[in-house]
Amino acid sequence: MGRELSDAVVFFHEAVAVHVGMSAAEWKCFGLLDQHGAMAASRLAELSGFTTGAITGIVDRLERARLVRREPHPTDRRSVIVRPLNVSRVRERVEPVFESLLKGMTELASKYSPAELAAIATFMRGTAEVLRGETARLKTSGLRTAR
Repeated sequence: MGRELSDAVVFFHEAVAVHVGMSAAEWKCFGLLDQHGAMAASRLAELSGFTTGAITGIVDRLERARLVRREPHPTDRRSVIVRPLNVSRVRERVEPVFESLLKGMTELASKYSPAELAAIATFMRGTAEVLRGETARLKTSGLRTAR
């Protein structure tokens, strides 16, 4: 079941990304910027789990699409701040997609009691925490394969 859910989530976000002209990685990084606001590129790497080199490429592509702007870091000459742009335009493009998703999820949730929904929410929060921990472990364990 976990694999089925994981696949569905990844492929959903890939489809949303294509819908707005991005890759899934660009879409998720843009989402982090939308959620958290402008931040140092290194912080975007931390939050996303991507290397700083990968973030450079992602930010390059988002900048070419006029979806972010690099700004000098106010206190660190070696760093840049990545500021999201045209957020409302992107939101307008994805709003119908997420309205439809919300409708479907609301319909699904209506089949469960409040206690069951609370248990599901607890499980989902725990799942996210386990995934963040495993992501960090993979990043520090040297288990990466050569490409």
